[in-house]
Amino acid sequence: MDTFEDLLAEAAAVPVEGWDFSWFAGRATEARPSWGYARLIGERMAGAGAALDLQTGGGEVLATVPKPPAVLVAVEAWRPNVAVAARNLRPLGASVVEAGDSLPFRDAVFDLVVSRHPVRTPWDEVARVLRPGGTFLSQQIGAGTNRELSEAMLGPLPPPEPQHFEEVVAAAGLDLVELRAERLPVEFFDVAAVAYFLRKVVWTVPGFSIERFRPQLRAVHERILREGVFRSSSRRVLVEAVKPAEEG
Repeated sequence: MDTFEDLLAEAAAVPVEGWDFSWFAGRATEARPSWGYARLIGERMAGAGAALDLQTGGGEVLATVPKPPAVLVAVEAWRPNVAVAARNLRPLGASVVEAGDSLPFRDAVFDLVVSRHPVRTPWDEVARVLRPGGTFLSQQIGAGTNRELSEAMLGPLPPPEPQHFEEVVAAAGLDLVELRAERLPVEFFDVAAVAYFLRKVVWTVPGFSIERFRPQLRAVHERILREGVFRSSSRRVLVEAVKPAEEG
């Protein structure tokens, strides 16, 4: 059996670029929402003429689209991911643009905008680049996601702030079509998976480093040795909104 130090050294050595989570196979599991986001965007992309994927990461989910539209653009703000996304999306003929919340596109240029797990959603920019009648489809990270893991590192936390999707969608001038939420189980089977997850998904514990949180990681390691697993939970929210068609 690997020691605590061996496991932390392994977690520290894994690259964090991209959003390929295959390293976690056999070490952690997370249930997927019932709506099947990858399937949904595949269906929508097949009927789109011009589509945009916001905060694409390494393009791993977008790369699964079976029938891309004639114009397909992906945006990513973190430079190490841009090259990964360009490589993964080359077979689809997609363009990858390095940009943050301010989108470098003309008004009303896309009939579909999608985003999986955005850190922040630039709602006004989404509305601006959508054509009238265009759709925004997003799987959002729900408030309180992995709270159990955050509190294992940080101690008790205040209740999460409500997200008010109805209000932010309306404020952007979009019409809400669908809003669904699910709570899903997450399990970690060794402390290497915990440490690597926290290195990769940086908003779970802001300022995380293995050295800084070594005592908390030790406590999690000992808990996994006793119980066989560290259990957490994720929240996922499906948001679909449409830009109103122009009258007349």
